[in-house]
Amino acid sequence: MEDSRIADKNTPYWWEEAPVKPLPRQPLAKKVDLAIIGAGYTGLSAGLVLAREGRSVAAFDAMSPGEGASTRNGGITSGSIRPDYATITRRFGEEKAIAIEAEGKVAREFLYDFIRTEGLKCDFQLVGQFKGVIGYDDYERTARSAEVLAKRLGIDAYAVPYAEQRNYIGTDFYRGGMARMDIGGLHPAKFHAELLRVALASGLTVHAGTRVTSVTRDGSEFRVATEAGTVVARQVLVCTDGYTDGAVPFLRRRLVPVRSRIIVTEELPPEVMARLMPKRMMMIEGRQLGFYYRPTPDGKRILLGGRDSSRVGDPAAPKLFLRRGLVNLFPELENVRLSHTWFGNVAMHRDMLPRIFEKDGVVYATGFCGSGVVWAPWIGTRAAHKLLGHAAQARTAFDFRPPAFIPLYNGNPWFMPAIIEGYRMQDRIALYRARR
Repeated sequence: MEDSRIADKNTPYWWEEAPVKPLPRQPLAKKVDLAIIGAGYTGLSAGLVLAREGRSVAAFDAMSPGEGASTRNGGITSGSIRPDYATITRRFGEEKAIAIEAEGKVAREFLYDFIRTEGLKCDFQLVGQFKGVIGYDDYERTARSAEVLAKRLGIDAYAVPYAEQRNYIGTDFYRGGMARMDIGGLHPAKFHAELLRVALASGLTVHAGTRVTSVTRDGSEFRVATEAGTVVARQVLVCTDGYTDGAVPFLRRRLVPVRSRIIVTEELPPEVMARLMPKRMMMIEGRQLGFYYRPTPDGKRILLGGRDSSRVGDPAAPKLFLRRGLVNLFPELENVRLSHTWFGNVAMHRDMLPRIFEKDGVVYATGFCGSGVVWAPWIGTRAAHKLLGHAAQARTAFDFRPPAFIPLYNGNPWFMPAIIEGYRMQDRIALYRARR
């Protein structure tokens, strides 16, 4: 029984159809206009814009391009912001809160238009998203949020009462929720592969398996030291997010890599998928450590993800935790095998807002907090226009001060297991109160 609960493969399901591959070695130029650190969604989106503007651009990735979060995520185009509207207003003012809320809509529309106009074959489907809540009080708050989204931003969002819930998801676990139709799903590894294809065709040079070891200012230029040698660049853009290392210590002290783990079931019978996922929507929860889940693009499996409190190795406990969560939602899947499980790093920081900022002449595009499918291409593109001096095209509510420094932290997230356990305790208390 124990063996049946652990997946056969510990690599992303997405790699089956779009495997991450090393690129051929490229000669290292002595001098470039721009050096980009990181060749995931952010770095490639920026590099594409810059290369098409005629700049000489070299992107460096310590792994194969996309091997990090870009091909390890759930492929949900939510563009969600973790702090709610009230929290953002309290911290940064109402004007900033309104701008951030509005920009989420623009960023999603930008992504969908980009996929369409560039002809990216990434299984994108605009199927909508259902958010499940665990208590009736939560439902009332969520219903009001749907009204605000509809009235303020013109988003097709509406409350789903408990009585109608099974039209959206085949479970009684929730007490209603909200549907919004501006969110969809894509195949993240295919999206990265297609983005890499068009970026290379536009003239971007990508150095795979080439770790940057340091960036130092040299007058009006930068010396970017890598494992393959040193290149001089007029400008530098850092796009490392959850895989930031000691090459950029300023950022490393501000971003916390947190594991996000995903499980995927074996293929399920069509009638089971039709019952559990009747509209094939993307799914999220309103809990502190809520799961996100969805049907795979072919509609044959269920993928479910959530935060992983482990820090080293690949222990079995987080996999079993997600499997129990899946069965709590869908008891009929008790005996279903998992085919894949894996994890990737997301970058968390103190205010949980994506960010463009500049420090000592280096521009950073980072801090997506688990919502990089939408935010990484958007922020990467805005950062590119910032470097080009295109003020109108660079305009974004996310271009402001760096994330705050985290005391007693220098890249080792020793405190995360305790924080995640605290969130889980809050969720258990909320679930108890909702059910009593």
